[in-house]
Amino acid sequence: MRAKLTTLFRAVMGLVAALLGSYYTAKYALLARRLGLPHVSSDGRRGFIVIQIDGLAYDYMLKALELGYAPTLQRMLERGEMRLHPWKPGIPSTTPAVQAGILFGNNDEIPAYRWYDKEAAESRVSVSPSVAQVIQQRLSENERGILYGGSSYMNMYDGDASLSMFTVGSIGRHRFFEGIRGAGFLLLFALNPLRSLHVIILSIWEYLVDLAQRSHAFIRQETPRPLGHMFPFLRVMSNVVLREIQTFSALLDIYRGVPSLYTTYLGYDELAHHYGPLSKPALRALRAIDARVQRIDRFRRLVPTRPYDLYVLSDHGMTEGTPFATEFGQTVGELVQELVGRSVELNETFGARRQDLIRTLYLQDELQAIEQSIGTPLSRIPQWLRRYMARRLPYDISDWDESAEHTDLVVRNSGSLSHVYLNARKEQMDLREIVSLYPSLISSLLAHSGIWLVVGRDEDSVIIFGRDGLVSLDDEYQVESQDPLSDIPYAHWAARQLARLARFRSAGDLILIGRYDADTGRLSCFEDQWASHGALGGPQDMAILMVEPSVPWTVTAPQHSTDIHSLFTQLYHAS
Repeated sequence: MRAKLTTLFRAVMGLVAALLGSYYTAKYALLARRLGLPHVSSDGRRGFIVIQIDGLAYDYMLKALELGYAPTLQRMLERGEMRLHPWKPGIPSTTPAVQAGILFGNNDEIPAYRWYDKEAAESRVSVSPSVAQVIQQRLSENERGILYGGSSYMNMYDGDASLSMFTVGSIGRHRFFEGIRGAGFLLLFALNPLRSLHVIILSIWEYLVDLAQRSHAFIRQETPRPLGHMFPFLRVMSNVVLREIQTFSALLDIYRGVPSLYTTYLGYDELAHHYGPLSKPALRALRAIDARVQRIDRFRRLVPTRPYDLYVLSDHGMTEGTPFATEFGQTVGELVQELVGRSVELNETFGARRQDLIRTLYLQDELQAIEQSIGTPLSRIPQWLRRYMARRLPYDISDWDESAEHTDLVVRNSGSLSHVYLNARKEQMDLREIVSLYPSLISSLLAHSGIWLVVGRDEDSVIIFGRDGLVSLDDEYQVESQDPLSDIPYAHWAARQLARLARFRSAGDLILIGRYDADTGRLSCFEDQWASHGALGGPQDMAILMVEPSVPWTVTAPQHSTDIHSLFTQLYHAS
């Protein structure tokens, strides 16, 4: 009897799946025709879908599973549909560097989220479209990206995808909205009033939740709490509007049979920076992303246009901490200025306001592309959004000057990583030159309780200084006194990563790493963030990688983002 019931249940579920598959096929066939997006010819190979959850550390993934905030991923693991692996993305542990490694197999000369070019006397911010496009062009010239012929959504670079949306390195090249006929992508809303209403309700709810959380924190004078003018708008955009658009885009691409798809969900990372990785706002964002993973996974099974392998990964983790300026009453740049001499002129980009500006301009650019591709009255929607964003900018764009040509000291911070540039020389300075000009600088930095490591170059060697000893790296790993990296279990890996970073052409004359306390698991962050990544120490060092057991994945714990690129190349682009 039990066997008959089991057979009947499977037959019923098979019928339901067939009906759902037919429904979705008809629905997305209509949308694809209206949008002018054709089917992609199958080459007989399996495709792949990569869902990136930005900023989710392996440790916090385990905790979120335990607390019930990732039920879809939990079921996949319990049923044996996926396997979870920790992996090290490398240093700097930032989205631009890691995605360059994954998509193109090379992330050289991306020394941080923001840095400074001494020779050109210009600052670089990786999320700036002009910087991202230069990096993308360089990467694409040397190696074909893993998304060749596929789609890229919400990424830094497009991996040579044929179609991209909200991908910084592709702005001005081949935006998603160019070439789409009719009402354009806003048919997502116009053809489905229920979906439009759903997105509007979610957006209003997200805004009200943000208002309540910020008000509660302000009244109680609690920290952490975000204070940026654009944060509520950017939160609604990343946590609701863009999240729904990229999910719909992924489903449409699966129907069309694109060979590869990479989409990044940003909501968790955004909230974890300001509220903490295990805060309710961050975990709520993770639960919403988990629900979108479920939709994409279900759809790839129901609509068999092409067999797809699914990957769920993060680009880096995140470590809780305290802003350096909050703890010590001065920024790390002001500390260095104090140590080298008050008369030295300092140029330090703190980051939050500039980052909001760049992201806002980048969203405005894409909205303008939508506006130009559709007719009235729908064009009024992106037009209104662009004008609203312009009114919300708290400063004049024309007043922003990143030039540091006449500045003696330039400091660029990314999480608990800081590049320090001393403009006594236009070229990179080595340790002997620095010590001859500022004899007590390194020792004074190491004596500060907010600084863990100071890294510099000495001819062919890289020296990593700690308070009680140092490591010298050329061909060998040489320790004097006490190993400053002894508090972490992968000291040799960390030292090699720091040495590689220090040898970049645009690396600082000195590289500073904020304090990491292995006992408390907290660090000192050089930005105004209560959890950060980009440097070294704690959960930021370990990302997640979920792979299906059927995929012949040969490396269970990659040591760098380029390892993942090589495996994708072997599995999907081998000749």
